[in-house]
Amino acid sequence: MSNPIITLTTDYGTNDHLVGVLKAVILRILPNATIVDINHHVVPFDVLDGALTIAAAYSYFPARTVHLVVVDPGVGTARRPILVTADQYYFVAPDNGVLSLIYEREAAVSVRHVTAEHYFLNPVSNTFHGRDVFAPVAAWLAKTSQTEAFGEEITDYVRFALPRPKAAGSTKKGLVLRVDTFGNLVTNFTAEDLPEAAEGKIKLQVGGKPVEKLAQTFAQGAAGEPVAIVGSSGFVEIAVNKGQAARVLGVNRGAEVLLETS
Repeated sequence: MSNPIITLTTDYGTNDHLVGVLKAVILRILPNATIVDINHHVVPFDVLDGALTIAAAYSYFPARTVHLVVVDPGVGTARRPILVTADQYYFVAPDNGVLSLIYEREAAVSVRHVTAEHYFLNPVSNTFHGRDVFAPVAAWLAKTSQTEAFGEEITDYVRFALPRPKAAGSTKKGLVLRVDTFGNLVTNFTAEDLPEAAEGKIKLQVGGKPVEKLAQTFAQGAAGEPVAIVGSSGFVEIAVNKGQAARVLGVNRGAEVLLETS
């Protein structure tokens, strides 16, 4: 690509210099890079939230995009920096499970432990590997595409399974995976979990409170009425039209969600 694309997903926020420094390091190595911010407001230290974020976005980018994901509560410890090659995309991240949904969704992946330290900045700090390790590796990868040069393949990389709904008689028990900016409750149910005759009606309980309407759009909900909707990432969400479902229902991430299936 004449202008290689590197995306950034972090829990750094945007009130400090950190994101700007990542971009500076990338541009010193690869001045013609196109840098795209996916999200810098991943819940701090929250590897699952980071995994959900990159999984929702990565596949919409052009082939050979390099996705840099830095949600790294173990910075400075023995956790490994890794480079992942999927069918069309590259990923650079700490080996802490933040790429678990990539491993799950891609038919074949190659994972390398990045050990070629000449790609790192020198010296490497104990607290800012985003700057000193991950950003330069992403830039050199986008510049050369020579994955073999960064380290050997590994098979013992860290991964976790997304929590799945569990059947309990005529109900399924799920949970709220995350709360988005609009206060929508993203559950771990998908369209496949819904009863076949669900047409406009549903029997959900979220934090012990009922949700009985299955909407096609956010606007179908009456003011203040929580509705279920299959969101753009494929998960069933609980939303309130022009309101915040999290506030209306008084629940947050991790809240139990019960779905009646018969």
